[in-house]
Amino acid sequence: MNTAVVQFNQPWKPPVQQSDYPTAASIDDKIIAQLRTIYDPELPVNIYDLGLIYDIQVNHRHVDVVMTLTSPNCPVAGSMPAQVECAIKALDEIDDVCVELTWDPPWNSDKLSDEVKLTLGLL
Repeated sequence: MNTAVVQFNQPWKPPVQQSDYPTAASIDDKIIAQLRTIYDPELPVNIYDLGLIYDIQVNHRHVDVVMTLTSPNCPVAGSMPAQVECAIKALDEIDDVCVELTWDPPWNSDKLSDEVKLTLGLL
């Protein structure tokens, strides 16, 4: 039986149910799936498998993403972070997304997944 403790002088809120927050594994998978729908404009590879996403942190309904681009001169440098933000915000479980673009460490082909290396003939 779920019970809630109501403190005086505070509005009543229903108790938080476990299902009110997505599980880390399920939301991480959904975020990665969203990121895999975004492709680099110059390569036929999605940004996640290209190694452009350095970090994803989920805190309840907020997501912080640290990402880079293949080059500071990339033609989508101004629009790609917003595209990442919109893709993640499209998830029902997410209310807020902060995307940080970084150049340190710089991207290089070592960040490619083995599957992408194979697809591009680099293995």
